[in-house]
Amino acid sequence: MTSPNSNPLLQDWHTPYGLPPFGVIEAAQFAPAFEAALLQHRAELEAIATQAESPTFANTLARFDASGRLLGRLETVFYALAASATSPELQAVQRTLAAPLAAHSNAVYMHQALFKRLDALYQERQALGLTAQELRLLERVHLDFVRAGAKLIGAAQARYAQVMERLAELNTQFGQNVLADESNYRLVLSGEADLAGLPDFVRASAAQAATERGLPGQHVITLSRSHIVPFLTFSERRDLREQAWRAWTSRGETAGPTDNRAIAQEILSLRNEQARLHGHACFADYALADTMAGTRAAVTGLLSKVWEPALAAAEGERQALQAMMASLGHDFALEAWDWRFYSEKVRVARYDLQESEVKPYFQLDAMVAAAFDCAQRLFGLSFVAKPEVAGYHPDVKVYEVQNSDGSVRGLFLQDNFARTTKRSGAWMNALRWQANNGRVGIDRLPIIQNNNNFAKGAPGEPTLLSFDDARTLFHEFGHGLHGLLSDVEFERLSGTQVLRDFVELPSQIFEHWMSEPEVLKKHARHCQTGELIPDALLAKLKAAELFNQGYETVRYTASALVDLAIHSLSDEVAPDVVEFEAKTMAAYGLPAAIGMNHRLTHFQHLFSGSSYASGYYVYMWAEVLDCDAFDAFVEAGSAFDAQVAARLRECILQAGNSVEPAAAFRAFRGRDAAVEPMLKSRGLLPA
Repeated sequence: MTSPNSNPLLQDWHTPYGLPPFGVIEAAQFAPAFEAALLQHRAELEAIATQAESPTFANTLARFDASGRLLGRLETVFYALAASATSPELQAVQRTLAAPLAAHSNAVYMHQALFKRLDALYQERQALGLTAQELRLLERVHLDFVRAGAKLIGAAQARYAQVMERLAELNTQFGQNVLADESNYRLVLSGEADLAGLPDFVRASAAQAATERGLPGQHVITLSRSHIVPFLTFSERRDLREQAWRAWTSRGETAGPTDNRAIAQEILSLRNEQARLHGHACFADYALADTMAGTRAAVTGLLSKVWEPALAAAEGERQALQAMMASLGHDFALEAWDWRFYSEKVRVARYDLQESEVKPYFQLDAMVAAAFDCAQRLFGLSFVAKPEVAGYHPDVKVYEVQNSDGSVRGLFLQDNFARTTKRSGAWMNALRWQANNGRVGIDRLPIIQNNNNFAKGAPGEPTLLSFDDARTLFHEFGHGLHGLLSDVEFERLSGTQVLRDFVELPSQIFEHWMSEPEVLKKHARHCQTGELIPDALLAKLKAAELFNQGYETVRYTASALVDLAIHSLSDEVAPDVVEFEAKTMAAYGLPAAIGMNHRLTHFQHLFSGSSYASGYYVYMWAEVLDCDAFDAFVEAGSAFDAQVAARLRECILQAGNSVEPAAAFRAFRGRDAAVEPMLKSRGLLPA
């Protein structure tokens, strides 16, 4: 066993940019390292709480923000590896540490002597002569303590601590169960009959997936979205489409060790208890109290503006699919595993636009270069590849990010490919947040990580992205810019640590540049000929941009509605999640042939943690903000207008959580956001 003196997790990291020494980190080292880090953090907090001097901003709040740096360093690398490069050994450690880490969080935020000092500052905050950022930090940290149970007394506080520890265990198990279902599934396509209808790029990615799983020469469809969606779009084998769709939508719902139904039910019951301990009727009320939306009524108001128009649009799309089926002599009922298949045929017939025609122009490396180029033109950033700097996996590419004057802005790690050891979806996280408080040199600069799950091309062959894949790449890069451009004093206010329904604004506004003709005409080159994307194809993409938006909007909104509904229950014991989901969607009139983006048994946004619980609506809330915000560039006459870009950087990206979100948006736009640009972007405004 590694001794504390030789444990690399506890040593100073004399590595490039202060990156974790990934090559020497082992799963067994985390438990003793966390034990030492937790003790150190508690000693730091005791020193703050028990000092004889009266509380001041400097001796209490600034010191609190700067405390726990060793623990924070450990947590970032631990959770990064658990999400992106896990192993059975690391998963076992994650399960073991879930409750102790939650217990430590309870000990921090329920520390009565420490909270007493913070509360004293909070009560006198207007008389302390604080800067705007110092006042924001005080208000946010004080709220963190209150929402974590600092004001609870006696048995209520003890019970709250138990609830949070159990939730940490359940969240961990839920996520690991989903990963197990995704990693273990493989649809092996045997022979040409099983491959019928699949274009070359789908066959190539399926062949690469088979090779990675020890089945060279065969073809495998996995539960990665970059595999499933193209398969459902092109496969002529309706029976195999159904098989793949059922596996994809039933993750976490199969009896056995990965069954998430009882886990989700217990999580919901405990969340209701958590909310009641805070005096709220339901978890949604507790969660939404610290958001821009503020209330269930505000969220419902937004979703209701979209739901009926989206259903109407989807019905028109369904009729077009039925007509296509009839023209082909297919007289069966349209099912969920058929929608994408016939939708592609309608798109081809209506717009003369085929995915196989588009995809060769969206090569991964070219789209990465496009995102970097947009960041340079907008914000003066350069991304310099550092192949000599090792990440945690060979797939990871490391870039030094430089300001326009050549100085170092931070470090960017990009991990683009799906693996069996990596959770699904796409996300950004920080291995080190930007902050100045008590830091010097390179330690003040952020280390930001982007994760995607694209289907890797065969060795020597390019990885081709769908239009949606390219949008995802830009989306996560927008989060990355939020972290990289952060320029605040205090770590708690850094980067993406903003209110949940504001955090998606930087990511979603950056999606707009992906489809800008000016960007595509520079970077979208055919993977074989090198020719730029032709104007005629761009025109077809523009004409088809609202195609199938009813379907996509219904799927997203259905998941948001179910999330809000199940977290709005006040029952002491939550219902069976599958039954509740079915009843709720029946009441809303969700067509079975459309379905939901995420079903509850694998809805990791909600159950692998609490960040998006009652909050899946945030993507649409932020879409209202991002569509209105991008209109500022449209009104200026250029997607790269320098003055608008400077305001976006200063008011939104640099500010982190140092400014209240609505005020930050008003500073950028000059007014509050309007909903009409979002409705227009989805084709939901009346003609």
